[in-house]
Amino acid sequence: MPAANPVEKKTTVGNYFVSNYPPFSFWKPERVSEVYAALKRPPAPGTPLGVYLHIPFCRKRCHFCYFRVYTDKDASAIKAYLDLAVRELELYAKQPFIGGRKPQFIYFGGGTPSYLSESQLRQLTDQMKALLPWDQAEEVTFECEPGTLTDHKLQTIRDVGVTRLSLGVENFDDHILEINGRAHRSKEIRRAYDFARELGFPQINIDLIAGMVEETDENWRECVRKTIELSPDSVTIYQMEIPYNTKIYQEMKAEGKLVAPVADWETKRAWVTYAFSELEKAGYTIASGYTAVKAPERTHFVYRDSLWRGADLIGLGVASFSHIGGTHFQNQHDFEPYMAKLQAGELPVYRALTPNEEERLIREIVLQFKLGRISRSYFKRKFGVDIVQKFAEPLAQIQSECVLEIDNEWLRLTRGGLLEVDRLVHEFFLPQHRTARYA
Repeated sequence: MPAANPVEKKTTVGNYFVSNYPPFSFWKPERVSEVYAALKRPPAPGTPLGVYLHIPFCRKRCHFCYFRVYTDKDASAIKAYLDLAVRELELYAKQPFIGGRKPQFIYFGGGTPSYLSESQLRQLTDQMKALLPWDQAEEVTFECEPGTLTDHKLQTIRDVGVTRLSLGVENFDDHILEINGRAHRSKEIRRAYDFARELGFPQINIDLIAGMVEETDENWRECVRKTIELSPDSVTIYQMEIPYNTKIYQEMKAEGKLVAPVADWETKRAWVTYAFSELEKAGYTIASGYTAVKAPERTHFVYRDSLWRGADLIGLGVASFSHIGGTHFQNQHDFEPYMAKLQAGELPVYRALTPNEEERLIREIVLQFKLGRISRSYFKRKFGVDIVQKFAEPLAQIQSECVLEIDNEWLRLTRGGLLEVDRLVHEFFLPQHRTARYA
């Protein structure tokens, strides 16, 4: 079988980052009944439970953003949305799949969760805790846009129980932030970071993007230097991609262009290589294809690690993704249909898929490979297979690129392989999933 995904050169349109398997395009509305069957089943023993809430509001839409976000909602619309998201959680909390579990992790993503006011945050989290208590949560993550943070709001975020604060810095240069559509500016980054440190958040993460419009070698080196100077607990670095529903793609389409006005893949990978190298010199450990952590013995990402090993996830909010009892599903994609379903007392589920045993196995291989190494004994215990034997052909293809080492226990990617992991994992895709549009 030929290689599933050839080495890319220029940055063209499409989803590069692999966040689940099978691809989202295989999730179908006609399979929504599978969701209700999953909700009625008790949980498999030892399966963690998490909650994700999508806050889709932003001050402005970034030119590279492909998430479901809104910049035109007033206070009454935001209040109605939050009230209905709580109602959504209430509908789930009554179902047998909960099985007496409390959330192991909570994640507030966006959009911009920090767009909410202090009173909205307190009321929202109080209501959520009343339905599913957080007292056993190992991690509560909260995404922030630096320009939305005040000292009082950061204090509120800490007070409601957030343990992992993630700052969407992306770049430290005002010009690059502006032309890429970011709402914040560089002076707001340092101010927010310093006060967050004073408040004692257990973990502060900084997001960077390699390959923003007009980013240069000099700018990237300066971004890395400033990040290390701040000394966050973890750093997440994404390589810029251009999905179909971004402003950059819309401009490309209008101008008849096939190649995006951002760095090519070789350049982006070189920049991430440089960043990882500098972070390692500063004492960080590379924990995945995208993250570096200062103290791996105490700095974890529970949300990621649990999901990649099959945890149940309740996804609340417009377009959110869930995983319950082996069934994957997504909420209504747009604001009004999402709201209407909940106002009618129904779960706002739009499409679903229940992978078979082989697809579940591949899902965990694909996702855990992004950590840089996977355990043969883990898959033997959980799925009863030796993945080296079962996947001899795709593994041989990856090894032919000299980026994979295999021993009795571990399959390890080299640094070069780790930086291309989203391309390499396509080797494990089943034939019917290889050529379809991912999203």
